[in-house]
Amino acid sequence: MRKRYNLKIHFPAWITSLFPSAIWCMPAKKKTVYLTFDDGPIPDITPKVLAILKKYNIKATFFCVGENVQKHPAIYQQIINQGHAVGNHTFNHIRGFKVKNKNYLNNIEKAGKLIESNLFRPPHGTLKKTQYNSIIKKYKLIMWDVISCDYDPRLTPKQCYNNVIDFVRNGSIITFHDSIKAKNNVLNALPLVIEKLIEEGYLFSKIEFPKSQTVKMRTVPNQLHSMKKSINRLLKGA
Repeated sequence: MRKRYNLKIHFPAWITSLFPSAIWCMPAKKKTVYLTFDDGPIPDITPKVLAILKKYNIKATFFCVGENVQKHPAIYQQIINQGHAVGNHTFNHIRGFKVKNKNYLNNIEKAGKLIESNLFRPPHGTLKKTQYNSIIKKYKLIMWDVISCDYDPRLTPKQCYNNVIDFVRNGSIITFHDSIKAKNNVLNALPLVIEKLIEEGYLFSKIEFPKSQTVKMRTVPNQLHSMKKSINRLLKGA
């Protein structure tokens, strides 16, 4: 469906291949797309986005900023209660390139105390390779296949609509924003995008990955100690 080329909206394969463990597009077997929303929860915006999704019976994925979750826990809970997926978007919406690795990773973990998810998306889609290497050990790094650019005040809702429709494909992860600066564009473009994609036969799904079943190594010495005590008791009683 690509009618034009725009690096700001859709990255070519040679760029996405630089981060091979990041997820840019979902391997959908059916004709399915994945709506995502960044930067919330924000009063007067996120609830309206949720109302639009509810109207069309669509589940999506919200990449939340920890600070906003802390300020607006009721709206965050509304996202959860309506069956949507959530992801970590750092605590203060910081750019990885501008901070030390330790500070960046600590900021993610601070958000993780409020946002129970194994999904992470870096603000502005930027991070250092060293940060990437650390993040993928714990999180599924979710990027995007198509970004609406709804945050750009120079664009109209119609242009944001075209950004999605011109580039969407099966498995596309589509990014909108439930943020203050995106309010007009997202609330007006989102219903149009949904209706057009439904008309074209697309299904909608949220992004979910089973949490890894890992054994915490620090528990092993305790388990061995308990086993030794039990064996000693048995030997003494023999």
